[in-house]
Amino acid sequence: MDIRTLSPDFAVSPQIHVSDIEAIRAEGFTHVICNRPSAESAPGDKPDEIEEVVLAAGLTFCDNPVVMGQLTMDNVEAQKAGGKALAYCASGTRSAIVWALAEAGKQPTADILDALDKAGFPMPQLGPQIDALAKG
Repeated sequence: MDIRTLSPDFAVSPQIHVSDIEAIRAEGFTHVICNRPSAESAPGDKPDEIEEVVLAAGLTFCDNPVVMGQLTMDNVEAQKAGGKALAYCASGTRSAIVWALAEAGKQPTADILDALDKAGFPMPQLGPQIDALAKG
């Protein structure tokens, strides 16, 4: 697993597998968010299969499929989780973008962009969108 921390309570990862769930729990995560549409996932990695193991491990799960170019505010709202959350998609990039948009107005845009950059997702082009969301 390639877990990249964006904040003390939020990290992103490329596709996880059912065999990763115990390690995810051991890392202190309490909530798992799937940002990958089911149609993109291989058998054994489908959101419903991951969800079953996540719930059995005592964690919570949110299926929040994000299709780039069709990102909605519902996706952004669903990304806001209580507890320590791990969001995943194919590479971690979509999950990082949705986290950044969900953080708009909670912390300065520069801090959000810095967190993305430090995690390996340099996306300065998101700045204007984050600023606009922060203003309401």
